[in-house]
Amino acid sequence: MPRPRILAASSRVTGRMLEQVAIAAIFLCLFSGLVLTSVRPVALFTGAMALAYLLGLVDTAQLLDKASNTGLVTLVLLLLVSVGLEKLSWLERLSSRLVSGSYPLSLLRLCTVTAVFSAFVNNTAVVATLAHTVRASREHLPSRLLMPLSYAAILGGTMTLIGTSTNLIVSSFLEDVSGEGLAFFAFLPVGGCAALVGLLVILLTSRLLPSHRREPVRVDEYLVEAEVGASSALVGRSIAENGLRELEELFLVEIVRGDHLISPVAPQEYIEAGDKLIFSGDISRVSVLERFPGLSLFAVEEGLLRGNLTEVILLPGATVEGRTIKDSGFRSLFDAAVVGLRRGGKRLSGKLGSITLQAGDSLMLAVGADFAARRNVDKNFLVVDQNALRRPTSPWQDLFMCSCLLLAVALAALELVPLIKSLALLLVAMVGLKIVRASELRRRFPFGLWLIIASALTLSQALTNTGLVAVLADGLHDAVAGRGPLIALAGIYLATLVMTEVMTNNAAAALAFPIAYGLATSYGLDPTPFALAVAFGASASFLTPYGYTTNLMVQNLGSYAFGDYLRFGLPMSLAYSATVLLLLPVFYPLQPA
Repeated sequence: MPRPRILAASSRVTGRMLEQVAIAAIFLCLFSGLVLTSVRPVALFTGAMALAYLLGLVDTAQLLDKASNTGLVTLVLLLLVSVGLEKLSWLERLSSRLVSGSYPLSLLRLCTVTAVFSAFVNNTAVVATLAHTVRASREHLPSRLLMPLSYAAILGGTMTLIGTSTNLIVSSFLEDVSGEGLAFFAFLPVGGCAALVGLLVILLTSRLLPSHRREPVRVDEYLVEAEVGASSALVGRSIAENGLRELEELFLVEIVRGDHLISPVAPQEYIEAGDKLIFSGDISRVSVLERFPGLSLFAVEEGLLRGNLTEVILLPGATVEGRTIKDSGFRSLFDAAVVGLRRGGKRLSGKLGSITLQAGDSLMLAVGADFAARRNVDKNFLVVDQNALRRPTSPWQDLFMCSCLLLAVALAALELVPLIKSLALLLVAMVGLKIVRASELRRRFPFGLWLIIASALTLSQALTNTGLVAVLADGLHDAVAGRGPLIALAGIYLATLVMTEVMTNNAAAALAFPIAYGLATSYGLDPTPFALAVAFGASASFLTPYGYTTNLMVQNLGSYAFGDYLRFGLPMSLAYSATVLLLLPVFYPLQPA
């Protein structure tokens, strides 16, 4: 071979190696960021995608193609349709009949209904609705029911394509690389059996659940009320002029003026005689109010203030996560003030404004009139009692939505109408009948999730373009060559399970799929079993509260400690994993592509 050709070939090889090193470094940094830092996944994935694009590892056409992936658009449509489905009043009416005097019967009813509904409706909405009923029950301690409620929602979500966003994400990856995604009920044979086994494990191991006695949240634990006398020097002056916004121990939350409630309180708000000033914070430091002449302290009474309180759970990736209440500008962001905060089932004392917020924190908010309409509320919080903020649907609207959903599922399952088209038509009908408003859809648009999945698809393409996925797959193939593809399938499942326990389920699926697909290709096998292994592994979050949103939701509601998840979740994780690994090759044999 002439020397110029040798140099050109050597240059191409060197360039390919540099590209592989670059994409490997990007993935290593992404993985480290997801596991070791508190940086939001959307920022990490978007940054990794941008870097891969700037380095030329993917071109513009490929990036735009991933952003409009059919599976990704279907996922977005499903989440928007869920905005309307969450308003269904049937589940709320049914929930009052689930918990009875018999604990085993209550557990069976609650978990069965949760699993069935979670197969077709957003499981976080199902858990939020039923958790409110569980907490209000006087028959059984919430800690004896809430963790099974979360696990049943996870199990139910594994049974259909739309049961959890993870399934749709894996389907979108598979469609992107092979041209065909997963069928609607592709998950049911294995997922249904795993759900049945899981429900049985919940019943048999319920004695492992803790009996945490959580006292009801009392307003007077968090608030102090002070009335402004007619002769007080505070009258006629603003909040800022009186120095009421500069208290380190207490925070002015609301002003009750006659029958009116002013919340949150602006610095320029003027004080009038007879105003009742509501402070929150370290109530033991109430003596600081004594330096303001004309303030008389009173106990908080029933009425306007109590009806204005709303309990929320801080979601992973929230804007205010990792920031203090004071520095985050909480009041202006959400038209709400923090009255109390619980973490790990315990109420935090001290200066509320200086506490750094963490995902899973349970916040008691005094909300203003604009709180429910804010676009950022749903992206930052899970409102524990959604009924306080949503408009109830009529019986005919419930019937319409359920009928349309069943029709869409049937048409998609029979492959008569693509799921993306059915969901689009259903969404248009919901807007036309005013079941959901356009403003709600704008507020609830899952922009962050769309960025994560589009970025993950782009990074997967970069792995393929550089040839690194083939190198990794061949290396893994050689490592398990003597044990066969079944061991490889189990390895992919277990690796995804471990990742979902230390990061989010969607991030775990996005990182594991390229390797799973490459491994299946290296064996010359149909990638479907490997894709399903990733989906089931990403949903197997039973050991920690962090991997799945519903686990995080019930942590503070049930006063659970980390050890509670490990003790009760370990039998579930083992039984679920054994069922999946035994049945997956049975229903989806490892056969040539």
